[in-house]
Amino acid sequence: MKDNHGRTIDYLRLAITDRCNLRCHYCMPASGLDWLKRDELLSYEEIERLLPIFSSLGIRKLRFTGGEPFMRRDFDQLLTRVAESQLFESITITTNGVLTAPYVRLMKELNIHSVNLSLDTLNPVRFASITRRDVYPDVMRTLHALVDAGIRTKINAVIMEGINEEDILPLAMLSKDLPVDVRFIEEMPFNGRGDRHAIKWNRSGLMNELSKGLGALDRITAEPNSTSENYSAEGHLGSVGIIAAWSRTFCGSCNRIRLTPSGQMKTCLYGQNELDLRDLMRKQLSTQEIATAIEHAVLHKKKDGVEAESARTPVEESMATIGG
Repeated sequence: MKDNHGRTIDYLRLAITDRCNLRCHYCMPASGLDWLKRDELLSYEEIERLLPIFSSLGIRKLRFTGGEPFMRRDFDQLLTRVAESQLFESITITTNGVLTAPYVRLMKELNIHSVNLSLDTLNPVRFASITRRDVYPDVMRTLHALVDAGIRTKINAVIMEGINEEDILPLAMLSKDLPVDVRFIEEMPFNGRGDRHAIKWNRSGLMNELSKGLGALDRITAEPNSTSENYSAEGHLGSVGIIAAWSRTFCGSCNRIRLTPSGQMKTCLYGQNELDLRDLMRKQLSTQEIATAIEHAVLHKKKDGVEAESARTPVEESMATIGG
């Protein structure tokens, strides 16, 4: 499946819930969000109807995300069925790690390709301040369980001025003794309030700080369509990287589409909802009609995140409602 810019679209990010057990400053207000009602969510049956359609259209990589995916009841059972269906070449998961440790063994058995673990600090007090929850030990238990199981682990950290900038190097140093990829993400405006401010820790600022602290960094050849610039440091088992999610330097090779918890398909993180797949299924459209609608939406994909954002009302969503 190709978009109108000739890019092959083969990666689906599926948010199965908007609910999260953390309240990170950069994602949502302390009071949380107006959570979707149960009948507003895609049911598991609807998800399992859609996934073969996406597979038939050429989607090869599936990422489960949220919110926090492990907050949704019986997610482990859905994960098992989808993995055993062998519809996709790889299945990955994004999680905050609070509830994840008990499922690491299952993920290993299902050959989950990799796990992205959100972790913005290695300081328990700062962790509680950023997330508004005191669950740091649970996240670290998940991190070590993933590493011990041999599951490729990517640590995602959002660096915020005056909040956790002193964590850049301690987080980066996790890659010295652990085979993990530590990626630093530019802060984005998806905080549920529409707040925007100048970003100190952009790609350039992060690169300078990493170079000062780690010494010479060697660029690692990027995987096709990678969103991160990755680097190796001498003597490190893992790598460090930068995801320029606000600068949007990787948009030109975008191969992704997103499905929100309510079944809205987005062809760009910064864009509007493009297609209501939940509504199409509940109107009893055929499989072919749904596939045609997906292809049509992809053929109107914006060139990049800047163009997508300029064509819409200001960003006010939380990342939890989009799929992080």
